[in-house]
Parts: sequence; structure tokens; C-alpha cells
Amino acid sequence: MLFSKKPKGFFVEINESSVMFARTSAFTGPMDLEELIECPAGDAVAFAEGLRQIQPKKAPSGYLHAAVGVYPPKRIVRRHTLELKRLREQGYLAEVFSQQLRIEQDKFTLAIINSNDGADYDLSKGLQKDVLFCGLPTEDLLAVQEAVLGGGIFPERLELGSVAALGALTDCLAFTKSKTPTLVLEVGNDTTHSFIVSAAGVEASRPIPQGFDAMVPIVQKELGLKDEESARKLFRSNTFDLAGMGPLLIKRLLKELQSSIGFYEVQTGQSVGQVICMQMPVKLGWLEGAVASSLGIASVSLDPVPWLRSRQVSVPDALAKTAAEPKWFGLLSLLVQYTTVHAVPAEEKK
Repeated sequence: MLFSKKPKGFFVEINESSVMFARTSAFTGPMDLEELIECPAGDAVAFAEGLRQIQPKKAPSGYLHAAVGVYPPKRIVRRHTLELKRLREQGYLAEVFSQQLRIEQDKFTLAIINSNDGADYDLSKGLQKDVLFCGLPTEDLLAVQEAVLGGGIFPERLELGSVAALGALTDCLAFTKSKTPTLVLEVGNDTTHSFIVSAAGVEASRPIPQGFDAMVPIVQKELGLKDEESARKLFRSNTFDLAGMGPLLIKRLLKELQSSIGFYEVQTGQSVGQVICMQMPVKLGWLEGAVASSLGIASVSLDPVPWLRSRQVSVPDALAKTAAEPKWFGLLSLLVQYTTVHAVPAEEKK
């Protein structure tokens, strides 16, 4: 009797700029990365072609069964320090939701996890004060699920991509023995989610009401364009290099980042030394360099391949260069499970 083949693994990231696909030799490790495909968000023809390429032989159900990471604009990923003495006090968490997170609790689907290791927070024990509140409006969750299914994808797992990416980056920094606190930016159309992450976990978080849309009027003004729509098309295109205008475009965002970083550094005595922009389209890649230069820090030099190997995900040479681009890191983080111990790097096996 022949052994049946392990089913392929499929992984999908849906963010504001693009849809990204990965195919692996299995859904759980050990696995080999076989394919990476990207298409622009909102392009139905490119999306259909991406689905066809990632799974040439359609499943009997007609759906691509995949782990899916999503980045809904109204998502919440917020670090908070709980008052443990008040944890069992009736109404305390409701107070945190309304006054700190500024949300209506009954309209959100939320989870509380430890900020250092991502494990579910045990409210009954209440042993750790630093947590991450993660979630999104329930109506947005239902809309995301409908959109994913409507696109022909059945989510075996549906995750907030931010949470998966932050956990993976924490693990990767620990693997490389990096001691440098890292600024992580997820720049959306109208909001930038900023985090400070180290090998010890998520150290700080802050949503900033500044995104790509806030940069468009500046492009319009500086280039003397007649309307915002023309500026928006130019901003998103490859036809004009905006790098020289970078410091001006991020001026307001930079002010908020400097405030967050300054508060963190005063509180901890640690200096933020590098920055990484997740999900950044190549045409807007100048933004990370502009932020790094303006803050006087480095862009993260991240090779995820050895770290992925330590987590039983092998990357072939043909895909190694692509996988090292920061925009793929969120998708690759969906491949990783943390039930295995890090493999010892080859250079240490002596």
C-alpha cells in the first residue's frame, strides 16, 4: 500500500496594498517553501490568476484551504499594563476598553495575550501585568470572513496579521541574539500602527492617525497638480521617484514617532536602533529609508531564511532573495509554529 502524500500548505496575507500567497510542501513543519505570489489589492483579474498559480489543480470543494492573515483598518493591537490589584474588580476591564482603548467592548471581538510570548492571558490567575489587546469590530470580522470566502478562499485559520508578524519578529530577534529594540511600522491608508519590539516581546504600541492618504495633498501641493486624484495616482505609481520628497511627506508622522520613541527611551533607558516597515509596496520603499534617516537609526537588515530553517521551514535558493524582502515577512510568519525548539545554527555546532 502506497503512503498518501501530505497535503500542500497554502497561506494568504490580505493587507491594504496587496494580496500575497505562499505554497509549501505541507501545512505544518517540517515544510519546504515552494512558491510566493503577489497581486495588487482590488485587482480581481490578478487575484484570480494568483489563485490559479498557487493551486493549479483546484480542490474538490472549489476553495483554496489556507491560513489567512488579515489587516483590517480598524484592528486593535495595543500593549497595556494592567493594574493587577484591580483585575478582579467588576467593571475594571470595561474601564480599560472605554478609557484606554477608546472602544465599545460589546461591538468588538477581542483577545488578551501576554506581550512577551503571545500566550493566551489567564484572567483567573492574573500573574502578568503587560498584555496585548488584540481584536477588531465584530461587524468587520464578519465582513472579512465573507470577503475571504467570496474570493474563493476557505480560512483554516484566520489571524490578525499584525499579531503573527510581531510574534515572528520577536522570535527572529531572539534567534539572532539581537539586543536592539526595533521600531515596527504598518503604514495603512489612514492609520499607521507603530510598535517597539525586542527579543523580549512587544515593548510599546501606538496607533497614529497618519497614513498614505495624508501624504497625497502634500504631493499635490509640491508638484502643483490640479487635483488630489492626480496626486494619488502619481503617489502610487512607479513613474515618479518621491524619495527626495520623503522627509517632507513624513514630517507629521515623524513628529508622532519621535514622541513615542522618546517616551519609551526615557521609561526604559533603552535606545531604539532600527526600523522595519511591514507590507510596504516596492514603489513606496523609500518611506522606510526616510524614516530611518530622519530618526538617525538603521533599517533592519533581516535575513529570515536561517530563522525559518530553525522553525522547520526550508527556503530554496531560488526564493531566498524574495523571502528576504521585508514586505513578505508577515506572510512568512503565518508558516511558523512555535512548538519546536530552535535548531542550533550550523556555525555554533563545533
